[in-house]
Amino acid sequence: DMWVHEAFANYAEGLYTECLFGKEEGARYVRGTRRGIRNDRPIIPAYGVSATGSGDMYPKGGNLLHTIRQIVGDDETWRGILRGINRDFRHQVVTGAQVEAYLSREAGVEVSKVFDQYLRTTMVPALEYRIEAGTLHYRWADVVPGFDMQVGVKLDQNGYTVVYPTEEWQSAPIGFANPSAFAVDPDYYVVSRRVEGG
Repeated sequence: DMWVHEAFANYAEGLYTECLFGKEEGARYVRGTRRGIRNDRPIIPAYGVSATGSGDMYPKGGNLLHTIRQIVGDDETWRGILRGINRDFRHQVVTGAQVEAYLSREAGVEVSKVFDQYLRTTMVPALEYRIEAGTLHYRWADVVPGFDMQVGVKLDQNGYTVVYPTEEWQSAPIGFANPSAFAVDPDYYVVSRRVEGG
């Protein structure tokens, strides 16, 4: 479970940047580390066979944590979770499963499928979408079965709105006619893919 220390170490760089230069610069730093993600193999390899996971455990692991921060949606709660991990696991050897369970419990949001997606596959969640007659149609693609992560999207000029895609098409009204105005919150490590029909 090397991803535990390496993901948190990578993410700490973004937090340090945030402390020095503000929240947006810290987020920009974390997003910038995506350039180093190869998605060549899962971060967590098969157990018990002397396999090593991907070097993506650093930048992808940091972006996983940054994405979970967005899911939590409250910086004070997120800060408490990070401090709680230090307090509750201090001077212990912990497993990835313990950290995953802790984050899910303390966040108050079930994120086991998020961990499965980012740690156990090489797929980046793809938000497929199309815009027709003032309506955004959207769904998740390239995800593990049951993937249920929220994501922020621009539905109008007032910033990002959280939507809850599934693998089935859903829809929401939008406040602009130009499809190029649609955007996904870059602080979620996902890709967006415009599709036709559906």
